[in-house]
Amino acid sequence: MVQQVQQAVALGRLQVGDQLPAIRVLAETLVINPNTVARAYQDMIRDGVLESRSGRGVFVSQKRQVFADAERERRLRLATEQLCHEAILLDFDLSQIHATLDETWSGLRKAVAAKSPDAKGAHS
Repeated sequence: MVQQVQQAVALGRLQVGDQLPAIRVLAETLVINPNTVARAYQDMIRDGVLESRSGRGVFVSQKRQVFADAERERRLRLATEQLCHEAILLDFDLSQIHATLDETWSGLRKAVAAKSPDAKGAHS
């Protein structure tokens, strides 16, 4: 659930200010314990992805840097190691990894740019 919300925010499917479902509603929809949803929301609030507005709910927050550079680097290295382990296991070489990474990065950046409010008028 956390990964899906983070991905939706990164790709612009969820915009700053969008409200997420109430904990109980989402728990019922996903058929999971409400405590699991509450914990996931708290983790994303701590990471700066979401914000809680007292009495109103949980919303996508303005993008801000909540991690020190060292923590950002650690997280990037961890994700990169996971990618490399999987690619090596599947017997891809470095050039294939680079090509796929470049293609994926490009596609994601284009998707984000297309969702940007100032992109709509800028490319006309």
